[in-house]
Amino acid sequence: MKHIGIVGCSAEGAALCYKTICTEGAKRLGAHRHPEISMHTPSLSEYVRYLDAGDLNGVGDLVLDSARRLERAGADFLVCPDNTIHQAFDYVVERSPLPWLNIAEETAMVARELQSKKVGILGTRWLVESNVYPERFEAFGIDWMRPDPEEIAEIDRIIMDELVPGNFLATSISYFQELIRKMKNRGADSVVLGCTEIPLIIRDDNSALPTLDSTRTLARSALEAATA
Repeated sequence: MKHIGIVGCSAEGAALCYKTICTEGAKRLGAHRHPEISMHTPSLSEYVRYLDAGDLNGVGDLVLDSARRLERAGADFLVCPDNTIHQAFDYVVERSPLPWLNIAEETAMVARELQSKKVGILGTRWLVESNVYPERFEAFGIDWMRPDPEEIAEIDRIIMDELVPGNFLATSISYFQELIRKMKNRGADSVVLGCTEIPLIIRDDNSALPTLDSTRTLARSALEAATA
């Protein structure tokens, strides 16, 4: 099996990706078995500093530092369970010592398999206002929509102030549920959970729309790549 390198960003999302690889590896490979995994995570504050400054090359350089450390640890390929910093993906891939899976591309492929026609995008303001998901959906002929500006601001607050530190409040779950209902009324037929923490509070069974779980999708793709 290939050695998976995880470039971490926020703790809850990185932990969910790691745990998914391990638990689903056991289901596929046998009790307690999963590929070798290494993870490197710089301080999240460094990512936030570059994102707030709009410095995507700075974001990319942080990712590349992790990539080089993981190469030295023996990783064969890399994943990053953070949608937002995929804004720097092209910069990273051109300079990376190892190959990558792209979280947005893997998620868009699932949307295509589900025959989604119009996907609502949820995530941090940096992610939702970017082209990370629009360009991937458009490549598959899938339409998309963003929340309204005030909705973007509130989901960004919930993600950064609550979900990233591991605080899952009932009021915030209700806010996401109501927003998804609004997006359904606006014409969305599915919704991408484009922050790796959102799947910790929103699932198909409490959402008005089918969910595209970017975190677990990436983990499953990494497991498949490692065991192919």
